[in-house]
Amino acid sequence: MAWCGAVARSLNVPAVDMGALRTRYGPYAVGLGFVSVAGTTLWRSPSSSSSKPFASLSISAQACVKEAVQTDKAPAALGPYCQAIKSNNLLFMSGVLGLDPETGKFVADGVEEQTEQVLKNMGEILKASGASYSSVVKTTIMLADLKDFKKVNEIYAKYFPAPAPARSTYQVAALPLDAKIEIECIAAL
Repeated sequence: MAWCGAVARSLNVPAVDMGALRTRYGPYAVGLGFVSVAGTTLWRSPSSSSSKPFASLSISAQACVKEAVQTDKAPAALGPYCQAIKSNNLLFMSGVLGLDPETGKFVADGVEEQTEQVLKNMGEILKASGASYSSVVKTTIMLADLKDFKKVNEIYAKYFPAPAPARSTYQVAALPLDAKIEIECIAAL
């Protein structure tokens, strides 16, 4: 942190009143980058005996790096998208269906069998990315019929150790290939 003060002094950066910024621009005044706030005891102007807190806003110059994840052990994408994308220590997995990776067909018509296969397919994509079920921080479940919620929960609970990921579940009008369930997730790498 000491180098931040040296850089700020060498650039002759003035103190920023964060309260005034928030009053004028709302809570999003510093939403584009990382914020570092140093207390008055850390940085003092050599010319004054009292100093105000200093805030430094910075945005990384390094571009966001993204890498596609692809495994033959899970069904291929049905369109112009990847099974998953790794970016900045996160994995963003596309929606996964209960398809058999070898045949490209559903393992069965029932929601229980499709849910089991979805979670197996997700496991293969997680493994290919260097993650696991315990790495998952958020899932989104899309169901053709919300009445299947309890059946899906029983199977889902077997795959995710405590603490279970944050989750949203929706009933949707339709899913690709008339699937009963689709799940997507975000995992920390």
